[in-house]
Amino acid sequence: MTMIQCISPVDGSVYAERAALSLDAAKDVVARARKAQKAWAKRPLEERVQLVLKGAARLNEMSDVVVPELAWQMGRPVKYGGEYKGFNERSNYVASIAADALAPVVIEESDRFERRIEREAHGVVFVVAPWNYPYMTAINTIAPALMAGNTVVLKHASQTLLVGERLVQAFVEAGIPEDVFQNVFLDHQTTSALIAAGSFNFVNFTGSVEGGRSMERAAAGTFTGLGLELGGKDPGYVMEDADLEAAVDTLMDGATYNSGQCCCGIERIYVHESLYDAFVEKSVAWVSNYKLGNPLDPETSLGPMANKRFAKVVREQIADAVSKGAKALVDPKLFPQDDGGAYLAPQVLVDVDHSMAFMREETFGPAVGIMKVKSDEEALALMNDSQYGLTASLWTKDAERAGRLGREIETGTVFMNRADYLDPALCWTGVKETGRGGSLSIIGFQNLTRPKSFHLKKVTV
Repeated sequence: MTMIQCISPVDGSVYAERAALSLDAAKDVVARARKAQKAWAKRPLEERVQLVLKGAARLNEMSDVVVPELAWQMGRPVKYGGEYKGFNERSNYVASIAADALAPVVIEESDRFERRIEREAHGVVFVVAPWNYPYMTAINTIAPALMAGNTVVLKHASQTLLVGERLVQAFVEAGIPEDVFQNVFLDHQTTSALIAAGSFNFVNFTGSVEGGRSMERAAAGTFTGLGLELGGKDPGYVMEDADLEAAVDTLMDGATYNSGQCCCGIERIYVHESLYDAFVEKSVAWVSNYKLGNPLDPETSLGPMANKRFAKVVREQIADAVSKGAKALVDPKLFPQDDGGAYLAPQVLVDVDHSMAFMREETFGPAVGIMKVKSDEEALALMNDSQYGLTASLWTKDAERAGRLGREIETGTVFMNRADYLDPALCWTGVKETGRGGSLSIIGFQNLTRPKSFHLKKVTV
């Protein structure tokens, strides 16, 4: 029997472990989900919406358990209170647009014809969720999928082993039938075998580029729909007319919050030469104010990274960049808690360039590189010099300029004077190796359903 373990970054202990399901047991879960789906889809839309909202409300009532569990599992400080703000914002928004998003498109309704396009649930949706924002990323698909009439099978990352159990517990206690929303513990081999067998009608995966490739390989030839949100190396560009204080505050938070473990975290910043020195100075001061430590301590503002191996990647990228001429500006003496393991001090690097892996490959840690630029053209070329494209953050007082530049940036979302935020009214999507598909917004509902056309010619006398 394969055991799946969560090794806590807090102290390196085994915080939780569960037995992985056998392939036969996993197929039984899917069979129950498929059997339950038709009846669930026949329930009135508003009833499904309200049950999902009740599930979200029930999870809010479990914060005393959820918040410390998150700290133990992936290291986020209890100071931040879990993920309820984004979790609730997304749940409530998709609930508010469900009726419009799923409404038929009526082409003709006359005495001769009824012609319309309806939205029909895919069937069984498989959600493979990541550990970095384990509740918010999961709800992006779970809420609209259930509202649209799908049943959902959830597989969570081993690092956040207990999150799937908590979500299902909350939603079932709120009244969603057990077979409509199920949590599973699976190893990679069983996951791939299920997808390859065409067990699911749609698969949504958030994780690494290699994980996304594994999903595509498993689904090859099955015609299973895939939504993939993968790697990122999101840029910020600070123009000469930017609000300097706001840019530093938002971009440094975007680079280091959650120990930098965010899909849309800021990993590289390009600053106009006129603001460069001031921006760097203020950024180093901003980052130096963190208190690194045990995430269960309410004073801690920066917890450990979720796993020692993730911190190792960040250290290796920094060391490589420094060996090639980069300068690390944050004094390590300010962070004696950096233990060479999961506890990692934040860092700001200058004298960086795109020959360094630190400026090209996903870092996913509390470290950011800053480069000086002379023009929009130079910044644009650097922002697009990436295999990824999730978000880009532009800092200027000129919305027309931001819009013009934004159309040239190869990215899924363009921010102006904002960063590291997911607006549930907009489609969350990416380009290049960041993935394909999109969640939330009306488009998210469309991706979780299929169009069905009705062409009804009426009998005329």
